[in-house]
Amino acid sequence: MANVTFSSPAMPRDATVYAVAGDTSTILALAKRHEIPIPLQCQDGACGACLVKITTLGDKKPMAITLTDKEKLTLSVNGKLTKDQLYEAETNDVPPPYRLACQYIVRDEDILVEFSGEPGVEIELRR
Repeated sequence: MANVTFSSPAMPRDATVYAVAGDTSTILALAKRHEIPIPLQCQDGACGACLVKITTLGDKKPMAITLTDKEKLTLSVNGKLTKDQLYEAETNDVPPPYRLACQYIVRDEDILVEFSGEPGVEIELRR
């Protein structure tokens, strides 16, 4: 079981929810179940509206969640995935910090999911 903490200026306070082990739901699906206001549009990885920053919590090595082809393209086009980050993800299983909530499948690790509350806007621009 994983603890997923959502944090955003669009929320009155952080919210931690549990992701059941073996569930193949995305972060976006988990957020929708718990009424977390992650912006969304296409829900298919093409628009970038559900941009989130993922930070692994705890001492475990981050579990690389494979980037989908749509996610690679959308993040790259929007300047959120560098060639070096893509190489590290594909070669050394080092996940990049920015992901799309509609593509990221929750694994058995505690994570912090940060989002700005505005479609496609990175959290650092709203701090």
